Amino acid sequence: MNGLSSAARNLHWLLTDLVEEVPGLQSVAVVSSDGLLLLSSDPGRHDAAPATDASKGPKGSSADLAAIVAGLGSLTIGAAKLMDGGGIKQTMVAMDEGSLFVMSISDGSLLGVHASADCDMGVIAYHMALFVGRAGHVLTPELRSELRQSMEATR
Repeated sequence: MNGLSSAARNLHWLLTDLVEEVPGLQSVAVVSSDGLLLLSSDPGRHDAAPATDASKGPKGSSADLAAIVAGLGSLTIGAAKLMDGGGIKQTMVAMDEGSLFVMSISDGSLLGVHASADCDMGVIAYHMALFVGRAGHVLTPELRSELRQSMEATR
């Protein structure tokens, strides 16, 4: 994290705080409006993991979670347009073995959370809203570019 701006370090801190404070979180990703991974709870692992990887999260990879979040975000935005439903605030997918939450950030970026099946959905949604409220106003185009470059440098 050396060499990052104070805004980028603050976002990393907010993400770390989210992961450490909320029980049941398995992985977290912040994805830009064009689908690129900006920030991750597992910044050392961006490339798709082999299918035999038994780690937590979608195949154990932040890149996989980012792709899922971007795809689900795009799908729900399209559905809202077709239904004249306005903007998307949050999407939740409940599965037998976990949950996926996607929340919009003010600039079109998305916050995605993969959580365990026994998570408290209300607590996760609350903490995601706190993160979005704190991070949304600082996620400028310049900061998004810096975060992208930082993620690419760790590959």
